[in-house]
Amino acid sequence: QVQLVESGGGLVQPGGSLGLSCAASLSTFRIRAMGWYRQAPGKQRELVAAVTSTGATNYADSVKGRFTISRDNGKVYLQMNSLKPEDTAVYYCNLKSYTREYWGDGTLVTVSS
Repeated sequence: QVQLVESGGGLVQPGGSLGLSCAASLSTFRIRAMGWYRQAPGKQRELVAAVTSTGATNYADSVKGRFTISRDNGKVYLQMNSLKPEDTAVYYCNLKSYTREYWGDGTLVTVSS
């Protein structure tokens, strides 16, 4: 069973920064892509950012220029800068292998003064 262990998250003021990390218990060569999704109260889960095994990245328009995703073997990181209240959500780590998809349990990010 593949496990995704997330860390980071918490409470931050508007304009502040926060970092998330996720470690996967899966051999690197079996990982096709890793990324982060988020779900705000009353809203659907949405893609925040993803990075493929070749290093290609994809960002939601709402976070471009503020968030940066990076990957180091079986770990993926999300650096979040210039945070806004609308970034408040549960953030989920996502891993896509060549056969299936895995999810972390989620970590809460709250942007509030």
